[in-house]
Amino acid sequence: MLLNKRVTAVLSASLLTLACQVVQAADSLNFVSWGGTTQDAQKAAWAEPFSRSTSIKVVQDGPTDYGKLKAMVESGNVQWDVVDVEADFALRAAAEGLLEPLDFNTIQRDRIDPRFVSDHGVGSFFFSFVLGFNEGKLGGNKPQDWSALFDTKTYPGKRALYKWPSPGVLELALLADGVPADKLYPLDLDRAFKKLDTIKKDIVWWGGGAQSQQLLASGEASLGQFWNGRVYALQQDGAPVGVSWKQNLVMADFLVVPKGAKNKDAAMKFLANAASAKGQAEFANQTAYAPVNLDSVSLLKPELAPNLPTAYAQDQVTLDFAYWAKNGPAIATRWNEWLVK
Repeated sequence: MLLNKRVTAVLSASLLTLACQVVQAADSLNFVSWGGTTQDAQKAAWAEPFSRSTSIKVVQDGPTDYGKLKAMVESGNVQWDVVDVEADFALRAAAEGLLEPLDFNTIQRDRIDPRFVSDHGVGSFFFSFVLGFNEGKLGGNKPQDWSALFDTKTYPGKRALYKWPSPGVLELALLADGVPADKLYPLDLDRAFKKLDTIKKDIVWWGGGAQSQQLLASGEASLGQFWNGRVYALQQDGAPVGVSWKQNLVMADFLVVPKGAKNKDAAMKFLANAASAKGQAEFANQTAYAPVNLDSVSLLKPELAPNLPTAYAQDQVTLDFAYWAKNGPAIATRWNEWLVK
Protein backbone atom coordinates (compact mmCIF):
# COMPACT_ATOMS: atom_id res chain seq x y z
CA MET A 1 0.00 0.00 0.00
CA LEU A 2 2.82 2.39 0.95
CA LEU A 3 4.63 1.58 -2.31
CA ASN A 4 1.47 2.30 -4.30
CA LYS A 5 1.08 5.64 -2.52
CA ARG A 6 4.67 6.53 -3.31
CA VAL A 7 4.23 5.55 -6.95
CA THR A 8 1.03 7.59 -7.11
CA ALA A 9 2.80 10.55 -5.51
CA VAL A 10 5.69 10.34 -7.95
CA LEU A 11 3.33 10.06 -10.91
CA SER A 12 1.28 12.99 -9.65
CA ALA A 13 4.38 15.09 -9.18
CA SER A 14 5.60 14.19 -12.67
CA LEU A 15 2.27 15.09 -14.21
CA LEU A 16 2.22 18.37 -12.29
CA THR A 17 5.73 19.18 -13.51
CA LEU A 18 4.75 18.36 -17.08
CA ALA A 19 1.64 20.50 -16.82
CA CYS A 20 3.71 23.39 -15.49
CA GLN A 21 6.14 23.00 -18.36
CA VAL A 22 3.29 23.10 -20.87
CA VAL A 23 1.87 26.23 -19.25
CA GLN A 24 5.31 27.80 -19.11
CA ALA A 25 5.95 26.95 -22.76
CA ALA A 26 2.81 28.82 -23.73
CA ASP A 27 3.79 31.93 -21.76
CA SER A 28 6.43 33.22 -24.17
CA LEU A 29 8.36 32.63 -27.35
CA ASN A 30 11.63 33.92 -28.70
CA PHE A 31 11.61 35.80 -32.03
CA VAL A 32 14.85 36.40 -33.91
CA SER A 33 15.36 38.81 -36.78
CA TRP A 34 17.86 41.22 -38.31
CA GLY A 35 17.51 44.21 -36.00
CA GLY A 36 17.06 47.85 -36.94
CA THR A 37 13.91 49.30 -38.48
CA THR A 38 12.80 45.95 -39.92
CA GLN A 39 12.65 44.21 -36.56
CA ASP A 40 11.08 47.30 -35.00
CA ALA A 41 8.28 47.00 -37.55
CA GLN A 42 7.93 43.25 -37.00
CA LYS A 43 7.57 43.94 -33.30
CA ALA A 44 4.90 46.59 -33.86
CA ALA A 45 2.98 44.79 -36.62
CA TRP A 46 3.20 41.21 -35.37
CA ALA A 47 4.62 40.70 -31.89
CA GLU A 48 2.73 43.30 -29.91
CA PRO A 49 -0.73 42.54 -31.40
CA PHE A 50 -0.02 38.80 -31.00
CA SER A 51 0.84 39.26 -27.33
CA ARG A 52 -2.30 41.30 -26.72
CA SER A 53 -4.55 38.69 -28.30
CA THR A 54 -2.89 35.58 -26.83
CA SER A 55 -1.12 36.77 -23.66
CA ILE A 56 2.02 35.09 -25.03
CA LYS A 57 5.05 37.31 -24.53
CA VAL A 58 7.31 37.67 -27.58
CA VAL A 59 10.94 38.11 -26.56
CA GLN A 60 13.02 39.88 -29.22
CA ASP A 61 16.48 38.56 -30.08
CA GLY A 62 18.97 38.90 -32.90
CA PRO A 63 20.56 39.35 -35.24
CA THR A 64 19.84 36.18 -37.21
CA ASP A 65 22.88 33.91 -37.21
CA TYR A 66 22.76 30.74 -39.30
CA GLY A 67 25.72 29.12 -37.60
CA LYS A 68 24.14 29.68 -34.21
CA LEU A 69 20.80 28.25 -35.34
CA LYS A 70 22.49 25.11 -36.64
CA ALA A 71 24.56 24.72 -33.48
CA MET A 72 21.46 25.00 -31.30
CA VAL A 73 19.62 22.31 -33.24
CA GLU A 74 22.59 19.95 -33.30
CA SER A 75 23.21 20.37 -29.56
CA GLY A 76 19.53 19.90 -28.69
CA ASN A 77 19.52 23.19 -26.79
CA VAL A 78 17.28 25.36 -28.97
CA GLN A 79 16.67 28.81 -27.52
CA TRP A 80 14.97 30.31 -30.57
CA ASP A 81 11.35 29.66 -31.58
CA VAL A 82 10.78 31.75 -34.71
CA VAL A 83 13.62 33.00 -36.89
CA ASP A 84 13.57 35.35 -39.87
CA VAL A 85 15.97 33.91 -42.48
CA GLU A 86 16.72 34.38 -46.16
CA ALA A 87 14.79 32.17 -48.55
CA ASP A 88 17.75 30.15 -49.79
CA PHE A 89 18.77 29.31 -46.24
CA ALA A 90 15.21 28.24 -45.42
CA LEU A 91 15.26 25.72 -48.25
CA ARG A 92 18.73 24.44 -47.41
CA ALA A 93 18.07 24.22 -43.67
CA ALA A 94 14.92 22.21 -44.33
CA ALA A 95 16.87 19.76 -46.49
CA GLU A 96 19.42 19.41 -43.68
CA GLY A 97 16.73 18.61 -41.10
CA LEU A 98 17.20 21.81 -39.11
CA LEU A 99 13.58 23.00 -39.22
CA GLU A 100 10.19 21.93 -37.94
CA PRO A 101 7.51 21.26 -40.58
CA LEU A 102 4.87 23.96 -40.40
CA ASP A 103 1.33 23.36 -39.17
CA PHE A 104 -0.89 24.38 -42.05
CA ASN A 105 -3.98 23.64 -40.02
CA THR A 106 -2.96 26.77 -38.11
CA ILE A 107 -1.31 28.73 -40.93
CA GLN A 108 -3.52 29.54 -43.95
CA ARG A 109 -1.24 28.35 -46.73
CA ASP A 110 -3.63 28.85 -49.65
CA ARG A 111 -3.61 32.65 -49.19
CA ILE A 112 0.19 32.90 -49.38
CA ASP A 113 1.87 33.65 -52.71
CA PRO A 114 3.18 30.18 -53.68
CA ARG A 115 6.62 31.65 -54.42
CA PHE A 116 7.01 32.41 -50.75
CA VAL A 117 5.86 29.33 -48.87
CA SER A 118 7.27 25.83 -48.38
CA ASP A 119 6.62 22.92 -46.06
CA HIS A 120 9.11 24.38 -43.57
CA GLY A 121 8.85 28.13 -44.06
CA VAL A 122 6.39 30.92 -44.73
CA GLY A 123 7.29 34.27 -46.23
CA SER A 124 8.12 37.05 -43.85
CA PHE A 125 8.07 39.57 -46.68
CA PHE A 126 9.60 39.97 -50.10
CA PHE A 127 11.87 42.77 -51.12
CA SER A 128 14.31 44.06 -53.67
CA PHE A 129 17.98 44.77 -53.56
CA VAL A 130 18.09 48.27 -55.04
CA LEU A 131 20.81 50.73 -55.96
CA GLY A 132 20.81 53.34 -53.19
CA PHE A 133 22.93 56.47 -53.21
CA ASN A 134 23.78 59.44 -51.03
CA GLU A 135 22.71 62.50 -52.99
CA GLY A 136 25.07 64.81 -51.13
CA LYS A 137 28.11 62.70 -51.92
CA LEU A 138 27.32 62.43 -55.63
CA GLY A 139 26.43 66.06 -56.22
CA GLY A 140 23.20 65.44 -58.06
CA ASN A 141 24.70 62.82 -60.37
CA LYS A 142 22.15 60.02 -60.04
CA PRO A 143 23.24 56.46 -60.88
CA GLN A 144 20.81 54.41 -62.96
CA ASP A 145 21.81 50.76 -62.69
CA TRP A 146 24.38 48.38 -61.19
CA SER A 147 27.04 49.41 -63.69
CA ALA A 148 27.40 52.63 -61.68
CA LEU A 149 29.00 50.66 -58.85
CA PHE A 150 31.90 49.85 -61.15
CA ASP A 151 32.31 53.38 -62.52
CA THR A 152 34.44 54.98 -59.82
CA LYS A 153 35.27 58.06 -61.91
CA THR A 154 31.69 59.14 -62.52
CA TYR A 155 30.52 58.00 -59.09
CA PRO A 156 33.41 58.37 -56.63
CA GLY A 157 33.41 57.06 -53.09
CA LYS A 158 32.99 53.76 -51.30
CA ARG A 159 30.51 51.11 -52.40
CA ALA A 160 28.38 49.35 -49.78
CA LEU A 161 27.73 45.68 -50.58
CA TYR A 162 26.15 42.80 -48.68
CA LYS A 163 28.90 40.81 -47.01
CA TRP A 164 27.39 37.34 -46.92
CA PRO A 165 27.57 34.72 -49.68
CA SER A 166 23.92 34.75 -50.69
CA PRO A 167 21.85 35.88 -53.68
CA GLY A 168 22.56 39.41 -54.85
CA VAL A 169 26.18 40.52 -55.13
CA LEU A 170 27.33 38.03 -57.74
CA GLU A 171 24.21 38.62 -59.80
CA LEU A 172 24.60 42.41 -59.81
CA ALA A 173 28.24 42.04 -60.84
CA LEU A 174 27.23 39.89 -63.80
CA LEU A 175 24.43 42.25 -64.79
CA ALA A 176 26.88 45.17 -64.67
CA ASP A 177 29.21 43.14 -66.88
CA GLY A 178 26.54 42.74 -69.53
CA VAL A 179 25.03 39.33 -68.77
CA PRO A 180 21.31 39.32 -69.72
CA ALA A 181 18.94 38.77 -66.82
CA ASP A 182 17.55 35.57 -68.31
CA LYS A 183 21.06 34.13 -68.68
CA LEU A 184 22.28 34.63 -65.13
CA TYR A 185 21.95 31.01 -63.98
CA PRO A 186 23.99 28.98 -63.52
CA LEU A 187 26.21 31.80 -62.31
CA ASP A 188 29.51 32.36 -64.12
CA LEU A 189 31.56 32.64 -60.94
CA ASP A 190 34.86 33.39 -62.66
CA ARG A 191 33.30 36.33 -64.48
CA ALA A 192 31.50 37.63 -61.39
CA PHE A 193 34.58 37.60 -59.16
CA LYS A 194 36.71 39.14 -61.92
CA LYS A 195 34.23 42.02 -62.12
CA LEU A 196 34.19 42.47 -58.34
CA ASP A 197 38.00 42.54 -58.33
CA THR A 198 37.84 45.86 -60.18
CA ILE A 199 36.29 47.63 -57.17
CA LYS A 200 37.37 45.41 -54.29
CA LYS A 201 39.45 48.15 -52.64
CA ASP A 202 36.45 50.50 -52.79
CA ILE A 203 33.96 48.16 -51.11
CA VAL A 204 32.70 48.54 -47.55
CA TRP A 205 30.77 45.48 -46.46
CA TRP A 206 27.58 45.46 -44.44
CA GLY A 207 26.21 42.47 -42.60
CA GLY A 208 22.87 43.78 -41.34
CA GLY A 209 20.24 46.31 -42.31
CA ALA A 210 20.99 48.85 -39.58
CA GLN A 211 24.66 48.91 -40.58
CA SER A 212 23.75 49.42 -44.24
CA GLN A 213 21.60 52.41 -43.34
CA GLN A 214 24.38 53.98 -41.31
CA LEU A 215 26.86 53.60 -44.16
CA LEU A 216 24.54 55.28 -46.66
CA ALA A 217 23.08 58.03 -44.48
CA SER A 218 26.48 59.08 -43.15
CA GLY A 219 28.01 59.21 -46.60
CA GLU A 220 30.70 56.71 -45.68
CA ALA A 221 29.43 54.91 -48.77
CA SER A 222 28.38 57.04 -51.74
CA LEU A 223 26.25 54.29 -53.22
CA GLY A 224 25.62 50.58 -52.97
CA GLN A 225 23.33 47.60 -52.74
CA PHE A 226 20.54 47.90 -50.16
CA TRP A 227 17.27 46.35 -49.11
CA ASN A 228 14.59 48.64 -50.51
CA GLY A 229 12.83 48.99 -47.15
CA ARG A 230 15.98 50.27 -45.50
CA VAL A 231 16.35 53.03 -48.07
CA TYR A 232 12.66 53.88 -47.66
CA ALA A 233 13.11 54.19 -43.89
CA LEU A 234 16.01 56.61 -44.39
CA GLN A 235 13.95 58.69 -46.78
CA GLN A 236 11.09 58.82 -44.28
CA ASP A 237 13.58 60.16 -41.73
CA GLY A 238 14.65 62.88 -44.14
CA ALA A 239 18.07 61.47 -45.03
CA PRO A 240 19.51 62.75 -48.36
CA VAL A 241 19.34 59.40 -50.12
CA GLY A 242 17.98 58.33 -53.47
CA VAL A 243 17.18 55.03 -55.10
CA SER A 244 17.21 53.45 -58.54
CA TRP A 245 14.87 50.53 -59.18
CA LYS A 246 16.55 49.58 -62.46
CA GLN A 247 17.46 45.86 -62.36
CA ASN A 248 16.07 45.55 -58.82
CA LEU A 249 16.81 42.07 -57.50
CA VAL A 250 13.82 40.33 -55.94
CA MET A 251 14.40 38.16 -52.90
CA ALA A 252 12.37 37.05 -49.86
CA ASP A 253 12.77 36.34 -46.20
CA PHE A 254 11.07 33.33 -44.64
CA LEU A 255 9.93 32.71 -41.09
CA VAL A 256 11.02 29.29 -39.81
CA VAL A 257 10.86 27.27 -36.60
CA PRO A 258 14.12 25.53 -35.61
CA LYS A 259 13.92 21.78 -35.03
CA GLY A 260 13.37 21.17 -31.32
CA ALA A 261 11.99 24.64 -30.56
CA LYS A 262 10.65 24.66 -27.01
CA ASN A 263 7.53 26.66 -27.85
CA LYS A 264 6.57 25.10 -31.17
CA ASP A 265 2.78 25.41 -30.81
CA ALA A 266 3.03 29.08 -29.86
CA ALA A 267 5.44 29.58 -32.75
CA MET A 268 2.90 28.20 -35.23
CA LYS A 269 0.27 30.61 -33.92
CA PHE A 270 2.74 33.46 -34.26
CA LEU A 271 3.46 32.50 -37.88
CA ALA A 272 -0.26 32.38 -38.64
CA ASN A 273 -0.61 35.91 -37.29
CA ALA A 274 2.47 37.24 -39.09
CA ALA A 275 1.42 35.71 -42.43
CA SER A 276 -2.19 36.87 -42.19
CA ALA A 277 -3.56 39.54 -44.51
CA LYS A 278 -3.67 42.08 -41.69
CA GLY A 279 -0.26 41.22 -40.27
CA GLN A 280 1.40 41.41 -43.66
CA ALA A 281 -0.32 44.67 -44.59
CA GLU A 282 0.57 46.37 -41.32
CA PHE A 283 4.21 45.37 -41.71
CA ALA A 284 4.28 46.52 -45.35
CA ASN A 285 2.72 49.86 -44.48
CA GLN A 286 5.57 50.54 -42.07
CA THR A 287 8.48 49.25 -44.13
CA ALA A 288 7.68 49.28 -47.87
CA TYR A 289 8.58 45.61 -48.02
CA ALA A 290 5.99 43.75 -50.08
CA PRO A 291 3.44 41.41 -48.44
CA VAL A 292 3.36 37.69 -49.18
CA ASN A 293 -0.34 37.33 -48.38
CA LEU A 294 -2.53 37.62 -51.46
CA ASP A 295 -5.29 39.39 -49.52
CA SER A 296 -3.07 42.18 -48.18
CA VAL A 297 -3.09 44.43 -51.24
CA SER A 298 -6.43 46.07 -50.48
CA LEU A 299 -5.16 46.93 -46.98
CA LEU A 300 -2.07 48.82 -48.13
CA LYS A 301 -1.73 52.59 -48.01
CA PRO A 302 -2.26 53.96 -51.56
CA GLU A 303 0.72 56.30 -51.26
CA LEU A 304 2.98 53.35 -50.53
CA ALA A 305 2.77 51.96 -54.09
CA PRO A 306 5.81 53.82 -55.55
CA ASN A 307 7.99 52.38 -52.80
CA LEU A 308 7.07 48.71 -53.26
CA PRO A 309 8.84 46.15 -55.47
CA THR A 310 5.46 45.32 -57.01
CA ALA A 311 5.51 48.71 -58.78
CA TYR A 312 8.70 47.88 -60.67
CA ALA A 313 8.00 44.45 -62.10
CA GLN A 314 9.18 45.49 -65.54
CA ASP A 315 12.65 46.26 -64.18
CA GLN A 316 12.93 43.22 -61.92
CA VAL A 317 15.29 40.31 -61.87
CA THR A 318 14.03 37.47 -59.68
CA LEU A 319 16.88 35.81 -57.81
CA ASP A 320 16.90 32.03 -57.94
CA PHE A 321 17.06 31.01 -54.29
CA ALA A 322 16.51 27.36 -55.15
CA TYR A 323 19.78 27.52 -57.11
CA TRP A 324 21.44 29.08 -54.08
CA ALA A 325 19.99 26.52 -51.71
CA LYS A 326 21.73 23.81 -53.75
CA ASN A 327 24.97 25.61 -54.61
CA GLY A 328 25.32 28.06 -51.74
CA PRO A 329 27.82 26.10 -49.60
CA ALA A 330 30.26 25.67 -52.50
CA ILE A 331 29.89 29.32 -53.48
CA ALA A 332 30.39 30.34 -49.85
CA THR A 333 33.75 28.56 -49.74
CA ARG A 334 34.98 30.43 -52.78
CA TRP A 335 33.45 33.70 -51.53
CA ASN A 336 35.20 33.51 -48.17
CA GLU A 337 38.51 32.71 -49.84
CA TRP A 338 38.08 35.69 -52.16
CA LEU A 339 37.28 38.06 -49.29
CA VAL A 340 40.61 37.45 -47.56
CA LYS A 341 42.82 37.59 -50.67
